[in-house]
Amino acid sequence: MSSIRVAVVGAGAAGLCAVKHLARKPQFSVQAFEQSKGVGGTWAYSERTGKDCNGLPIHSSMYKNLKTNLPKEVMAFPDYEFNNTLPSFVTHKQVLGYLEDYSTNFNLLQHIKFETSVVSIEPFKVATGKCRTGQGHMWQVTSAPVTNRSNTVTEEYDAVIICSGHYSTPLMPTIPGLKTFPGEVMHSHDYRHPEHFEGKTVLCLGAAASGMDISIDMSSYAEKVYLCHNKARLESRLPDNVHQKLGIESIDGKQVTLKDGEVVTPDCLLLCTGYQFDFPFLTPGCNICIEDERITPLFKHIVHTEFPTLSFIGITKIICPFQQFNVQLLFAISVLDGSLLLPSKESMDEDTESDYKRRLAEGLPHRYAHYMGKMQWEYSDELARMAGCVPVSKAVRTLFDSIHATRVKDLTGYKKLNYYLADYE
Repeated sequence: MSSIRVAVVGAGAAGLCAVKHLARKPQFSVQAFEQSKGVGGTWAYSERTGKDCNGLPIHSSMYKNLKTNLPKEVMAFPDYEFNNTLPSFVTHKQVLGYLEDYSTNFNLLQHIKFETSVVSIEPFKVATGKCRTGQGHMWQVTSAPVTNRSNTVTEEYDAVIICSGHYSTPLMPTIPGLKTFPGEVMHSHDYRHPEHFEGKTVLCLGAAASGMDISIDMSSYAEKVYLCHNKARLESRLPDNVHQKLGIESIDGKQVTLKDGEVVTPDCLLLCTGYQFDFPFLTPGCNICIEDERITPLFKHIVHTEFPTLSFIGITKIICPFQQFNVQLLFAISVLDGSLLLPSKESMDEDTESDYKRRLAEGLPHRYAHYMGKMQWEYSDELARMAGCVPVSKAVRTLFDSIHATRVKDLTGYKKLNYYLADYE
């Protein structure tokens, strides 16, 4: 029987991991599509914002001074370490270097079409004898060179794995009066240099990872930074000119009214309000629904319950990313090679709904449907058990959880620490 043809969308960390695992298995042939000139995805820093030279939206959300908020000891894939001479908290350039080394070490570049964008993905029914996965459907994947998007090519694949990331399409907040603000309004996706805000008063909205890191990064140049959010007050000491405030209630010209009624008059608004899922290449026939940041119908946040040969990698949030990508991919591939027999569609949909209701019962909002946090280890263990693969190591889990506790108490200093990952179970 001929090999199972798999299309991978994206050659960032998840896409490279997909190509590596698929290329190692003789029953698969893999083709990845990457719209940039090289590997790395969001880790490929660009000075540009807005559109690239081919008129496509800039994918990367990296900024000049960014360092990882996880140490390299837990950032790495389980079968390929970072250079041990590097500090624990590495720059975006060093992460990109790691991914480039990873792709060279495992001979992945031969499987990637660079400067090629995926235009559309459409399922179609086939006779059982023609379907190499036994699922009764295949996929038409239409792609085009980024330099000539009218020159499309359509190919047939047995399966598709989406690894296009979810940190490139800004989620813009709805704020009464936002359009009346006369100063600069920027989403964190376009933040590059702290010098841009020299001498200015900046209101930074949002205190997730980007909001906290960028507020600290710009504090050495900005005159004052208002870190506005509706979470519990941060425990960590912050730079003297970074002031925690409540979130925004409304805006009237230069005056910004906060949730407690306080009025501030910043020069700039920096919106660290996160990102939204965006898969413009999926046609309506794919039957994917995205509602308030919940993607359905996905079993275990990965496999389409109607079309099990369509998988999404890395849509889960607040995770140990590369380690979880690895387990998710082994799960998805075990479905494709037949070693994992999925439950019925009805059972998978029930499981998905139960998982969602569990989050709601724990007080998480609808948009946290793919949130993991403390749930990630239980989730990864379940995937590993079902796929018959090695789970995330105890050492990685322990260090990940320890870093979280340290970060909460020392936002300005924790990245100066260095770690050694002991091999214990």
